[in-house]
Amino acid sequence: MPRPSQAHFVARQHQLDVIAAAVGRAAAGDPGAILLGADAGVGKSRLLVRAAELARGTGATVVVSHCVDLGDVGLPYLPFTEALSELRSSHEVVDKTIDARPALGRLLDAGPSSLDGNGEDQAGRLQLFESITAALTAPGRPGAPLVLVIEDLHWADPSTRDVLRFLLARLRADHLLVIASYRTDDLHRRHPLRPVLAELRRHPRVDHLALDPFTPGELKQFTTAVAGRSLPKNDFERVMKRSEGNAYFAEELVEAGPQADALPWSLADVLHARLEQLEPDVQQLARIASLAGRVVAEPLLRAVVGQDLGVFSLGGLRSPGSPPTRGALDQAFDATLREAVAHHVLTVDGGRIAFRHALLAEAISADLLPGEQVALHRAYLAALTEDPSLGSPAQRAHHALSAHETTTALVASREAARRAGRVLAPAEELRHLEQVLRLWDVVPDAADLLGEDRVDVAVAAASAASRAGEPDRAVAIARKVVEMTAENPLRQASLRHVLSLHLLGIEHVEEVIEHTAAALAVLPTEPPSKDRAWTLATRARAAMNLDRADMDVVAQETAEEAIAVARAIDAPDVEADALTTLAVLEVDDADRAAQLLANARERAQAAGDLLTEMRCWYNIAANRYYSGDLGQALVEAHTGLEHAVAAGLGWNGYGVELRLFGELVRYATGDLRPPPTSPDPMPPSAVAALSAAQLYAAVARGDEGVIERARALRPEWRRDGQIALIAGGCMIDALVWTGQREEALSLAQELIVYLGRTWSDYFLGRIWISALALTALADATEERRLVGAPVDDLVAQGGALLTEAETTAQRGRPRGGRLGPEGIAWLVRARAEHSRLTGTNDPVLWQEATAAFDYGYRYEVARSRWRWAQSLLGVGDREGAAAQAGEALEEADDMGAAPLASALRDLARRGRLDLPGLRRGTTTVLTDREAEVLLLVAQGLTNRQIGERLFISGKTVSVHVSNVLAKLGASGRTEAVSIAHHRGLIEV
Repeated sequence: MPRPSQAHFVARQHQLDVIAAAVGRAAAGDPGAILLGADAGVGKSRLLVRAAELARGTGATVVVSHCVDLGDVGLPYLPFTEALSELRSSHEVVDKTIDARPALGRLLDAGPSSLDGNGEDQAGRLQLFESITAALTAPGRPGAPLVLVIEDLHWADPSTRDVLRFLLARLRADHLLVIASYRTDDLHRRHPLRPVLAELRRHPRVDHLALDPFTPGELKQFTTAVAGRSLPKNDFERVMKRSEGNAYFAEELVEAGPQADALPWSLADVLHARLEQLEPDVQQLARIASLAGRVVAEPLLRAVVGQDLGVFSLGGLRSPGSPPTRGALDQAFDATLREAVAHHVLTVDGGRIAFRHALLAEAISADLLPGEQVALHRAYLAALTEDPSLGSPAQRAHHALSAHETTTALVASREAARRAGRVLAPAEELRHLEQVLRLWDVVPDAADLLGEDRVDVAVAAASAASRAGEPDRAVAIARKVVEMTAENPLRQASLRHVLSLHLLGIEHVEEVIEHTAAALAVLPTEPPSKDRAWTLATRARAAMNLDRADMDVVAQETAEEAIAVARAIDAPDVEADALTTLAVLEVDDADRAAQLLANARERAQAAGDLLTEMRCWYNIAANRYYSGDLGQALVEAHTGLEHAVAAGLGWNGYGVELRLFGELVRYATGDLRPPPTSPDPMPPSAVAALSAAQLYAAVARGDEGVIERARALRPEWRRDGQIALIAGGCMIDALVWTGQREEALSLAQELIVYLGRTWSDYFLGRIWISALALTALADATEERRLVGAPVDDLVAQGGALLTEAETTAQRGRPRGGRLGPEGIAWLVRARAEHSRLTGTNDPVLWQEATAAFDYGYRYEVARSRWRWAQSLLGVGDREGAAAQAGEALEEADDMGAAPLASALRDLARRGRLDLPGLRRGTTTVLTDREAEVLLLVAQGLTNRQIGERLFISGKTVSVHVSNVLAKLGASGRTEAVSIAHHRGLIEV
């Protein structure tokens, strides 16, 4: 880290305390991050230098890295490359970690890796991110954490921002602290760092530190330290007024002499005035260095000075009329650099030369004339061309563009794009490719220079845009590709599937059908080709997504043809894609669908296609779950997740989906325990989905606050309909358990309408929601009947819900196939709840519901037995009721389903059933007199009427009623009757 100045460090104690505390936590295995924001010149670097000194004093390893400003080009992962390169040379454990993870070869050596060429860059990118995280968490140990400092985050490239987010999401029990600084005054409204900061500030392990300008008292301390004495009052006031507490500006003013009559009014003025006092060679060296930004590699700067710089030929470094020797030039360079360091213009840190402050570099660079800038960029370009090891293709492209060397810029930009692709930095790759396309028309022989035509470059750009998360941009570029090849129908046809794949990404399915039809009309059937195979596979997937009977036929036939072509040319990636489509289409034979998916998984593995492999693991787990084979579903979900984690894909889309299935199957099979604490915490993108899935068991356990947990996920409905279904349904269930029936019914209606608009009117989850709503209605009618209130409106509402559930079961069946075991079970449950609603409460229907869930859904079997026992009591079958209630209670207790167990005990007391561990017909909750009063309250009598019946005063009745309400926690007479009835305290 360049040392800002030799002045003593003053003030900033609060910030130092925060950083020291974070270092201490990291030393104890509680990792974290600090975001340090301040305006330019306020003292971020000065604070970080001091904090690093203190951290090293406690045994920490401190590594400093930087982001640099290269305009539109950028160096992917630069701060992490710097950090790992330094750690690699000093920590054997990091070197071993890197050797054990070939994906890091992409980053540190920019060479090929085992993932090259498989087309699944997202998978490789996640592996790379996992590898970076592993390497950075390796060197820290108890009492000696690693402190990684990243300066100038406002200049970070997209890939660096992505890695930072990933790294912080993965922090667990590591001995690591990340400190990242950024300029607040550089963050305009659309700056790409803004949303990243907003996300990171919400992370529980991230602290945010703001660094304000010095107060007058702090500035007094600072100027005294800089000047070596206390400034006269007038001088100090002038410095305070002009610097406004900015540390760097104040320091420059003090060193310039605050008593001067012509004291500059701007920081740029004071910097120029100070520079002009130096020797000409030092000024010239600073100007040359300023074109590289704040930091430049020492070998590169030395090489640039060795170029013929025209107006920048340094007098002390070159003799007029004859070129200097290399030795003489190096000696003069070293002497000039030493002077620049002595005058606090430049600093030397390892192999890097840095300006004391970025503002100084910016001020000097901004003062260069256009011709001077061009000459310097050409010198940098010449040095990088002579020795490419001095910099990256992106740097060559940057200097070539600035020097108006369009041919060199074109070639360097293409090379930089390939380098970005190899290190899995798609956003940077896209920038370079778009730069190539912009330069194409001004470089006459561009195709010959690159060995590819404009269409090839555009196809690569569309792919990069897709991988960078810009699907609309990918489609726009791919459309242009198809238009550009209109004069070559065969090539145009071969490229339509490229556009089609991007169109599928934005769900323009009908357009895919049109493009693939046009392509197949031109592409020859013989000899078999990969273009035709991909066109067929893409068309099959699009036809399937239309979810129409006629297009399902097209999808089936086209997928089968795609598989035949893929096998003929040995294209396992195409075969896997088409086999997955066939499996989804197979709705009548779940076992055959599972076998197709297993075949697809094998072909994906053969192709090294990790994402398709993960998609197959997920689909097989889903297939087994929805076919009712819960045990195998759990095996597939766990095994698939193990493969995903091993491949570094534990938190990608399908990795998260496998985790969701794991939670769902655990709950269904009766494992209601809270999920084990994972050493790998959820990234922010997965929190909502996994939190929703964990609500199933939380409701069944009766967790306190579960309703609020579900309510907190309401903003996530818009992002993911599945979250709406699960969180909304679980909240309805929890509301019913707690007696909040009106809110439960209102939420059920809201959810049905919302998902009807989002998906379709007959989404299958509607059967579950309808059954839960019918439960609420049935509970409400039981309560009304206790006090003789009318129930016709509730019965009518329930009839409509049952009708919609029946219709959904018919019209919402997947692709016209059979309703799965879970859907059937919830439909039978809805019918049984409707019978309870109407007052029939048919035991046969509850027996059918219990049997329907008995494919492995342990919790719902127990819950159905509870209602079956209740219905048997209603028809006088006490022995049967005791048998069902006893079995349900044993299961509920064993699972830890507290609300269900409590309801079963209440039923046993109310029905005077002999159950293990439960005393029949006795209670100490209410006194005999209170029970008598409550029975009469249930009959609708007033206090006066009850008093007359019991020969006591109305006032005494009022006291008894108040006692009952307090003991039962009821808010009114009707609620008290309902609670007492359900607890078996009174018979009504």
